[in-house]
Amino acid sequence: MTPPVRTGLLAAALSVVASLAHAACADYAPQPKPQNVGRDIVGHDLDTIIDRGWMEFAVYEDFPPYSYRDAGRLQGVDIAIGRLIADELGVDARFMTAAAGENLDADLRNYVWKGPIIGGRVANVMLRVPFDVEFACRVEQAVMTGQYATETIAVAYDEASYPDAAPTPAYFRFDKVGVENDSISDFFLTSAFGGRIGPNVTRSTTVVEAMALLADGAVKAVMAPRAQLEHSLVAGQAVHEPPLLGFASSRWTIGLAVNFRYRPLAYSVDDAIAAGLADGRVAKIFEDRGLTFVPPER
Repeated sequence: MTPPVRTGLLAAALSVVASLAHAACADYAPQPKPQNVGRDIVGHDLDTIIDRGWMEFAVYEDFPPYSYRDAGRLQGVDIAIGRLIADELGVDARFMTAAAGENLDADLRNYVWKGPIIGGRVANVMLRVPFDVEFACRVEQAVMTGQYATETIAVAYDEASYPDAAPTPAYFRFDKVGVENDSISDFFLTSAFGGRIGPNVTRSTTVVEAMALLADGAVKAVMAPRAQLEHSLVAGQAVHEPPLLGFASSRWTIGLAVNFRYRPLAYSVDDAIAAGLADGRVAKIFEDRGLTFVPPER
């Protein structure tokens, strides 16, 4: 399962206000805290990070435009976000790529608070973690904080195929539409309109591959998170956010996760994000890459 799938499925409480956020955790029984962990987790507190002069971020591998390799170098939005945080703390940024697990619980366990069963290690901070109140209550071993952007589901389309108006999902009862396989866009379109869109859904392994089909004319549109569409956009294509009736998780907030033992680190990275949002550096990270920046709900 790819990161966008988990991200959408775990964004169930996108508009919960602060008072309701407290109520959401009120009846939740605390989990037993883990006692036995690998020795590599020792020394990940804020003071140690400052003393040694560097911190490590876990980012998803092969996930453009957020984190991916170009000519062997890691780059993308999340790489820039990690460097912003490290700069605010006065240390260097290092990165480890994380393979997407079965779900977000597995990713947080492997890269934030426990470590993988075989090999690997935990990071100081994991980026691109969806913020969800109910999920944050349930997974106490990770502190979810540092909300730095909002992701939205959108549609990229061939302008020549839709000269009068941008397409809505109703158009795809008749026109071919591309999606990433097993993504929330796939699930939504397959079930919409009583399943009548299903025969016109073309599935690809990644959004990049789906956008290549759009460029070749094999499909007339692609539905996916907006930034992923904009990353592969070419001349003659456009992106819009149509009304998505019945799509409960078409918009969600993205932040980061820190091991629950290191609250001072969590506070510091959240302060770094807040500073970057206030002075426009976070917005510029997106704009420099031709991406639409939607501020997070914090």
